[in-house]
Amino acid sequence: MTDEHVASAGRSALRVPVRAALAVTVVCANIGGMAIVAIVAAFVLPGGSGVPDDAALRLLNLEVLTGYGLVVLPVGLVLGRQWFRVGRNAPDPAARARTIIANGPRRVVYLLVVAWSGAAVLFGLLNLEHSGRLALSVAMTTMFGAFATWGLTYLLVERILRRSAIRALGGVPVRRRRLLSGVLVRSVAFWALGTAIPVVGLMLAGLFALLYRDASSTQLATTILVIGGIAVGGGLLTTVGAARATADPVVAVRRALLRVREGDLDAQVPVYDNTELGQLQYGFNEMVAGLRERERLRDRFGRQVGREVAAAAADGPDEIELGGQASHVAVLFVDMAGSTAMALRRSPADVVELLNRFFHVVVEVVESSGGWINKFEGDAALAVFGAPAELDEPSAAALAAARHLSGRLVEEVPEARFGIGVSAGEVVAGYVGDVRRFEYTVIGDPVNEAARLTDVAKQAPGGVVAAGHAVAGVGETEGRHWTVTDDVTLRGRDTPTGTAVLAGPGR
Repeated sequence: MTDEHVASAGRSALRVPVRAALAVTVVCANIGGMAIVAIVAAFVLPGGSGVPDDAALRLLNLEVLTGYGLVVLPVGLVLGRQWFRVGRNAPDPAARARTIIANGPRRVVYLLVVAWSGAAVLFGLLNLEHSGRLALSVAMTTMFGAFATWGLTYLLVERILRRSAIRALGGVPVRRRRLLSGVLVRSVAFWALGTAIPVVGLMLAGLFALLYRDASSTQLATTILVIGGIAVGGGLLTTVGAARATADPVVAVRRALLRVREGDLDAQVPVYDNTELGQLQYGFNEMVAGLRERERLRDRFGRQVGREVAAAAADGPDEIELGGQASHVAVLFVDMAGSTAMALRRSPADVVELLNRFFHVVVEVVESSGGWINKFEGDAALAVFGAPAELDEPSAAALAAARHLSGRLVEEVPEARFGIGVSAGEVVAGYVGDVRRFEYTVIGDPVNEAARLTDVAKQAPGGVVAAGHAVAGVGETEGRHWTVTDDVTLRGRDTPTGTAVLAGPGR
């Protein structure tokens, strides 16, 4: 989200503390650059018979340098402040502020280019009447100081504006100019500022010594040592600064990647860079947003069809084939009794609230027992044990779930009457429907039998009845909780079905 401070036209894109920090930084960097130029020009440049070296000329250059700085620095600060203002006619002040802040380091350097270039021309002309060689040397020395000042100022301004850029960009980098920004361009520029230009200065000092042959060994050595020291110190500063400017975004992305690998999909990295690194920061955030969306859809898909089915679909082939395979499963069917009459006595909202509490208990018990809710049918639910995830003893798991479900429903939803039927056997488990719309389900006689058993269960102790063959197939651990009763002819069937009820209600 763009900072509210920059959301209106005619105001500065930067807050007062940031503007103050920028002003102090730019002034200090330029004063430092001017001091280096003054020292090198006055005491280091090799001289000779063709180059005046009197105190009056040095004092004149120092006075002009001081006066130039006193004039240019305030003017530059005023112009810089104007450059960071959002125009009153800006059609989109927030977008304009984002662009201004993202390009802030370059904007400051542009002002310094003009100021220092003017200084080089001024000092060249000032010394030209004394010696062309002196004028060239002083102008070149001024430009060497300018290059160092530009590089240092860029790095410092970029770091000062980082927080402002994070707020203003709002996670989206501005469209950059490929020829003026980029990691490659920035790296080459800092190499030139920290290495190439000082080395060129040393080469020119040597060239002048060869051409004019009037520099003493002491003067030449002093020149080499001073410029070399400046090259080492300045090169170190610019290299470290450039490396940090490149490494900081990469390190932030790497740390965020580690968080994502550990399952934290809320990881974000701030976007503040106007190079390819800013695109990397933005791309990472977009990737994580996609992962969050995928996880959200996966979670909803799992809630809709069951987590086991969702996991099987995600891990299976890209194209799901309709049909299924024979599986031995246990089926639990639970039906709320009297829901039709209840709908006449209660408001629809009350009925829905009751059903949700009822199904909440059903889902908790079934999932904790290793089962899967296949579907909700009005006031009933069908649970399957052994598909799609296989179980060692699906019948025992379904019978245990039926016992626990009976006890919890009596305790937590006392106003609801219910019937729970349990059966087991061979079914076909798979995808049914059309390639455009299908669902995973189980089809077979155990499903129908469990549904019919709920009619009997509504009159049984504990509201639970299981098929006799389902109980017969389990071990003593679960079987002792059940008692075999009379055969019952279920609705829609011609032959009797063996049944079993709880040995003790609610056990």
